[in-house]
Amino acid sequence: MRAWTGAGSAPDTILTTTLLLNIALILLGWHRYRQINEELNQSRHSEEEARKIADQDHLTGCANRRNFVRSLDVELDERCEAERAYAIIVVDLDNFKQINDLNGHAAGDQVLLATARRIARVLPSEAMLARLGGDEFVCYMPYCPAAPQHVEAAVARMIDEVSRPLTYHDQTIEVTISIGMASSLNLDGLLDDSTPAQELMHKADIAMYHAKKQGKNGFYWFESSMENELRYRNELEAGIRRGVREGEFVPFYEQQIDLQTGELVGFEMLARWNSPELGLVGPDVFIPIAEEIGAIGELSEALIAQAFVDAKEWDPKLTLSVNISPVQMRDPWFAQKILKLLVKHRFPPDRLEIELTESCLLESTGLARSMITSLRNQGVNVSLDDFGTGYSSLSQLRSLPFDRLKIDRSFIAELREEAHGARLVDAIIAMSDGLELPITAEGIENDEVLELLKRMGSMKGQGYHYGRPEPANLVRERLSAAGRLKPAERANVIALDALGPLGGPGKRAG
Repeated sequence: MRAWTGAGSAPDTILTTTLLLNIALILLGWHRYRQINEELNQSRHSEEEARKIADQDHLTGCANRRNFVRSLDVELDERCEAERAYAIIVVDLDNFKQINDLNGHAAGDQVLLATARRIARVLPSEAMLARLGGDEFVCYMPYCPAAPQHVEAAVARMIDEVSRPLTYHDQTIEVTISIGMASSLNLDGLLDDSTPAQELMHKADIAMYHAKKQGKNGFYWFESSMENELRYRNELEAGIRRGVREGEFVPFYEQQIDLQTGELVGFEMLARWNSPELGLVGPDVFIPIAEEIGAIGELSEALIAQAFVDAKEWDPKLTLSVNISPVQMRDPWFAQKILKLLVKHRFPPDRLEIELTESCLLESTGLARSMITSLRNQGVNVSLDDFGTGYSSLSQLRSLPFDRLKIDRSFIAELREEAHGARLVDAIIAMSDGLELPITAEGIENDEVLELLKRMGSMKGQGYHYGRPEPANLVRERLSAAGRLKPAERANVIALDALGPLGGPGKRAG
């Protein structure tokens, strides 16, 4: 201070400079320390966020698949004991796509959030819940091997909780779930590339699909037979896809007869699968699977095209009936595809009869009416198949322009056995008379049923009484013998029959 006021000598320059530099270094060091500390905190926060993103589902906040598998493997390795087993529970929402389609994806997200919360509410504290993706959840919970009913009780509460109606923007959404369960007691061997957690999740997933197959909105424990069924199902799916590509599906034909005259009036085309591994497979096996995997349209169109080729050789008075899947009716271009096939094969529309089941009408009566009208405007006949087994009302029959009703075989089978069966068929015939719709009776098996139907009125009929469905070559032989092929085709058959074994009359080997 004295030096600054001029009363003393000046301070040492070197000391002063050193002091100031030290002060500056301390300030810079402190500032850098704070910067490094902030950077470390930010890095730690970023790592926590990254770990959270890597381990959690972004929508529901549940654990994700990666986190769940890791955690379950640890539990199975460290805590699974003789008195402590683990139940792995896979949960899948039923018809979630329909919820999204009808209400929008925002509503679908709210349904997933509500489902996650409701499942979590019924789980014990030691359980863990994860979302696998889409509409599928998985959880594990410890239980005593001697008391699996505790797991079943928790799962039953889960189903009840999730099924409570959910309100979204004044819309009520109802959700059901299908559940599959597997126990750590089921661990009997692992594949080379799987962990115990992955193996148990796979088994629970198989049980969940079994629950869906049994009608949904329920639960099942895994059983080894389910795995065999799933393996067989996967083989069928692969076989069907290959069969469509390779042309393994072939049309068979069932005779349709005028009951009053006994005259052959047409055929119904029925699908068969000529599988290299399984032999000749009926439609009850492959049609439902083809519908589920999206192959039914291509399969059906190929069969119809082949049926047009076959039927062009027949007497032009013979009609051709073909069945249409409800899945095909969802295609807005279905009628145009049928008309395109008619044009391509130059098949007369008035010889074709499209058969729709009552289930085809359930999803959209308006769409069904549009398609039926479009087909009929081009001359195609449309009949209602399996009448009486579905949900058709008289108002639907009046509003939809059908050309014919087909009485389901279950009613025809009761004609001999129960008196009310005959009264029911009589009532259907009386109703069809009032609507001016002709009748076809399915499932005629014997003379007794045939005579009863004859007394009820004029109609067409079909069934094993007239013979089993036959492939095209046997139908051609039958028609040739009866003189019911087109004239040119009949002349070709006679000419071929007259040829010798080497292609000409009188020719000999050597």
